[in-house]
Amino acid sequence: MISGEGAILARAACDGQDRLLSADEPLAGLQLRCGGEVPGTIAVPELLDLVRSARRSQLPVACAVNAQDGSDVISTWVEVEPEGEGCAIRVRSWHAEPLIALDGTIAGQRRAVTDRHLAELSAWLDAGQRVIAATSDSAELAGLAAAMEQGIGRNWTDFLPPENVTHQQPLHWRLLDGAPVIVEGSSRSWRVSLIPQMRPGYEPSGFELLLLSDQAPPDAIPSEHRVVQAPRRGLVGQDLAPVLKQPIARIVANAETIRTRLAGPLPDAYAEYAGEIASAGKLLLDLLEDMADLEVVEADGFVTTADFIDLSEVARQAAGILGVKAREKGIVIEAPGLQDSAPALAEFRRVLQVLLNLIGNAIRYSPEGSRVTISVEADGTRARAIVGDQGPGLGIADQERIFEKFERLGRSGDGGSGLGLYISRRLARAMNGDLTVESTPGQGARFTLEVPGDPEG
Repeated sequence: MISGEGAILARAACDGQDRLLSADEPLAGLQLRCGGEVPGTIAVPELLDLVRSARRSQLPVACAVNAQDGSDVISTWVEVEPEGEGCAIRVRSWHAEPLIALDGTIAGQRRAVTDRHLAELSAWLDAGQRVIAATSDSAELAGLAAAMEQGIGRNWTDFLPPENVTHQQPLHWRLLDGAPVIVEGSSRSWRVSLIPQMRPGYEPSGFELLLLSDQAPPDAIPSEHRVVQAPRRGLVGQDLAPVLKQPIARIVANAETIRTRLAGPLPDAYAEYAGEIASAGKLLLDLLEDMADLEVVEADGFVTTADFIDLSEVARQAAGILGVKAREKGIVIEAPGLQDSAPALAEFRRVLQVLLNLIGNAIRYSPEGSRVTISVEADGTRARAIVGDQGPGLGIADQERIFEKFERLGRSGDGGSGLGLYISRRLARAMNGDLTVESTPGQGARFTLEVPGDPEG
């Protein structure tokens, strides 16, 4: 493991029940804005996971931690060291960036959240893509982590050479984001995700690098729960999507720079045109993501990979991602509390994808000033997440039609593709669960995602 260098910005301490006993600013303020208290259970999900990992292993850990703070995403480098029954926490960096991802889409935000959850190695890079710090809990990547520890200041591609790239560094980070890389000594396929630390209109001040594999380690899940990995994406997902995403994302980024007048003064009419261009680009990116997902769920033999998760934690992350979108309409999202729990055996990123779709639909079709409620429940063998809204509701005949492919029930101009619920139900059933709806016209709707429960949770 590599510890970050530089001044300690904040210190904190927690006990053996993962309660934050004391904290300096700005960590204390973040804890309060995430719905927690001091003292109180750690309210930042990624920090809570890091503390639990250190406490259970009785080993010091360090990692980039990200949290939503109002309209910003806070990115920090945190070190956690077991101390007595609890842990000592040190914060060495603190960066704020706009909540909307670089491509401005929910799909982009979803990718960042899921990549951070699934990454088996994370590193902090400077603006020149040189390694500042890195950490990994994977025994398979111990040699790589040690090499990066000895090579702070070198470019990350010295340790993770991209496949099929003949040009020498420096390469623009956009050309490397998502690139397959070679991990010496590993038989699995790997890719990197580069998340820039930036504000619209400016070049990145640094990067968070995540190393991921779409092939789970053989001992990640007990054999009785192990399933075959999903097949690779077809024409859209494998060939077209990577080619189209970069130019569309660049169009969106440039249009947003113009719209916000970061490049200089501009008449209102032109700023509005730029906003329309950005909105159209975001819709294209979301549609591209939907079409790629459609290929996946309709492929022969499509399966998911089970994770031990808690539906309440995934629901809180989904609610956080869509919080700003809800506030724009004056809608309040009531998410499960920290005391709520629904242990489940399902694929984290697919559960998050379904919940983002359900919550996004609830926000889109609910009146201003209403509420969207998310609750969870578990009975040992099954776990459920329920998303309820105060929208127009659905008649009996429409409650099955709404899950059909490209079905939008006569709606137009709302930017939807008519694929979200179809894909979501396919994903739920691939996880040995289901997605259902209960609704009465004029009284809103309640969508229930049900997946296998974790009997040992």
